[in-house]
Formats: sequence, structure tokens, C-alpha cells
Amino acid sequence: MSRVIVFDVNETLLDLRGLDPHFKEVFGDASARREWFSQVVRSALVATVTDVYSDFSTIGGAALEMTAKCHGISLTSDQRADILGAIRKLPPHSDVSESFARLRNAGLRLAALTNSTAKVVEAQLENAGLYDYFEQVLSADWVHRLKPAAEPYRMAAQRLGVGMADLRMVAAHDWDIIGALRAGCAAAFVARPGMVLDPLAEQPDIIGADLSAVADRILQVEGQAGC
Repeated sequence: MSRVIVFDVNETLLDLRGLDPHFKEVFGDASARREWFSQVVRSALVATVTDVYSDFSTIGGAALEMTAKCHGISLTSDQRADILGAIRKLPPHSDVSESFARLRNAGLRLAALTNSTAKVVEAQLENAGLYDYFEQVLSADWVHRLKPAAEPYRMAAQRLGVGMADLRMVAAHDWDIIGALRAGCAAAFVARPGMVLDPLAEQPDIIGADLSAVADRILQVEGQAGC
């Protein structure tokens, strides 16, 4: 039996550069978007390690306030709503649709697993035209533990009706890859620009420069597994 292929969403599938015009308008510099998302990830990891849960949208809003404070900016409610609302309308990376079509045409099961709340990710995937590719769209919010904690991966396997080893996590973040591997899943790393794997951690058996290359390897590996 082939594994279920489970995809992270933000940065792996959706292009956060879609937020750059909003950050440039508010901060005067689009690079503030990278500062913000780095703070989102740090805050999420701290919440997970210290076991004090906040949902990803709440963390994103708090990180935006922190980024603004670092820049000496007092956000208006409209500016805050403009940036955070735009998260739901991110465009997909250019390689996503054709990669998904090939994977689905090969008969592979596809799902999504994100730290975002269900309401946000459903809007994101609908707006990006990707929602119908997925058998299930899963949120770590349902277990009140964010990736890379083991609970979201276990929840995904349970809801998809497979064992941990029969789930392959596809992500552009090293921490998501590490979390999946240490939870007992397989993984595939999408090396989006600026994304690298941690040399101190376990390495996935599939690594590609983009999703198209990763899809090629998944079709090879999982096609063999399904024979």
C-alpha cells in the first residue's frame, strides 16, 4: 500500500510573498514579512515546548504586534486586519497545481496538515484553487498542539486510517520534517529558496528543489511501494 501524502500549507504550497505589498505599505519594507513569519514560528515553538497553547491565528496576530513594535510602529486596527486577512488569499507556488494533478492521477491519497485553524486553511485552499485535491484538510488546532509536536501527526494518521509509517509529510520547513520523522512518519523536503535542512537531525529520503521534483520522487518511491 502506498503512503498517504500529507502536505504542509504555508510556504510549502502557498507563497507568503503574496503578503509583501501589505507589509511594504505598513512597514515601508517588504522584508518585514520575513521578520514577522520568523517570529510566528518562534512563538509557536515556544508555546509548544512550554505546553501553553494558543491557536496559530492568535500567535500570528501577536507576532505582528511584536514586529511592529520592533519597527517603532503602532498598528491601526485596519492595518492589522489588512495583513492578517490577506493570509487567507495567498497564491499557490507555480509548481503546485501540476504536481498535485500528477500525484492524484497516479492514484495517491493526498491530505493537508497545517498549524493554521481549520477556518483559515479552508479559506486559503479554496482561494488558491487547491481544496478539491485533498481527501482531508487537517488542523493541529484540533489537538491543541502545534507541529512539530507528535500529536498533530498522530491525529492525521488516525483520521486517515493509516499507521504512522504510512504517512509521508511534505514540507518546506526543517522543523516540520524533523517532527514528522521523529513521530514515525516518512517525509519529503521541498527546498524552497532560503529553506535548508538541519544537519544535526535525521534526513528525509526525498529532497527536491521544488514541489515538481519532490512529486517526481514520490511517484517513483510510492509507486514502487504500491506494487
